[in-house]
Amino acid sequence: MTIYYHLLGQSAPDLWGLSADERIARVLRQKCREDSVAPWSESSGRDDAAGRVLLLRRDFLYDERLIAALLRREEDLALERAGQVVAVWTDAGRFPAALALLQGEGDRGRFVRVTPDQLASGVTQKLRKVSPPFVLPVTAGNASRLERHLFDESYKGVTDLVTKWVWPRLAERAVRFCVRYGIRPNHVTATSWVLAILVGILFLQGYLGLGLVLGWLMTFLDTVDGKLARVTVDSSRFGHFFDHVLDVVHPPLWYLAWGLGLENYQPLVVKLPLMETFWLLLAGYVGGRLAEALFKRFIGFSIFTWEVTDSVNRLLTARRNPCLILLSAGYVLGRPDLGFEAVTLWTLASTLFLWWRLGLALWRKRRGERLVSWLDQVDPDGVTGVAAWFVQRGH
Repeated sequence: MTIYYHLLGQSAPDLWGLSADERIARVLRQKCREDSVAPWSESSGRDDAAGRVLLLRRDFLYDERLIAALLRREEDLALERAGQVVAVWTDAGRFPAALALLQGEGDRGRFVRVTPDQLASGVTQKLRKVSPPFVLPVTAGNASRLERHLFDESYKGVTDLVTKWVWPRLAERAVRFCVRYGIRPNHVTATSWVLAILVGILFLQGYLGLGLVLGWLMTFLDTVDGKLARVTVDSSRFGHFFDHVLDVVHPPLWYLAWGLGLENYQPLVVKLPLMETFWLLLAGYVGGRLAEALFKRFIGFSIFTWEVTDSVNRLLTARRNPCLILLSAGYVLGRPDLGFEAVTLWTLASTLFLWWRLGLALWRKRRGERLVSWLDQVDPDGVTGVAAWFVQRGH
């Protein structure tokens, strides 16, 4: 089946380097991997009995979740915002009626009318966040604000404390730099690969301070590539794989290189030789990843979004950034060996907590409880307390 698209109205300001037409085309190509996508033309569309057409306005910014939800529906739909029709999804043969409706001249009774909140959920499990679906007008006066909004929407809601609270505004500037100079997400990821290897070499050679500086730079770029991909709609399966392999593989190798680069190792708690301590660390690292994977497999969503406690745990759990804080603290205090030991102990403690949460979830499921993510139950505009850290309010 062919999915056609047609945008009505005059051009609006570009957002993150993309015109409205190019942004919609990229979104549709991502969402319609099994169908062909083409701009509407009378010569090709009017005779396509099986085709569907999506009509939109150039002067509005559309949440990708709404477009995906429209594409999944078989009815003829009219998406409304504040009583105004802003998008129509219908059979190609009904293009004239849909166009008239979008122009404010057609009969709405021929289409099922829906609002953004009715069409799509505010929960994005992939990004572990809650934010209401949106359709926002684009003007010359609000383009910068909308770019900020798109960037904020690209950010994970549940993540580590550095990514959540330290990097956002710096990452936004870096993404803007990349857009301006045509740097694509995979270019950033490739740079991260180079830095990750260089950091490992520096740690191994005992240049711990310089390695830490480049290590933090690498973690920053690891935030930038994903945000750049989302705001420019430039993600790909290869890019996801390229980034994911790096995320999984490099942390334990960094810890090993750090340990081997130490001038001396005098642990306070784990009274084992360095390599035996590393094997403990590695077992904890693999065990933690395994607990996360098993929870996703048997419960159906991320272990970090089950309850608010789990989302708070994600801020601090022994992933790379919290562990890099421990290594940095050890270096600053003049005891990098204790930084290594601290990473080992924190990794083991974090993994034990994850396995406890996994065991509890499996036990409750076996008792017949229906387990759901707390994100699926929260009211974005009514959330308070710690839970508000992970929820984006309405617009």
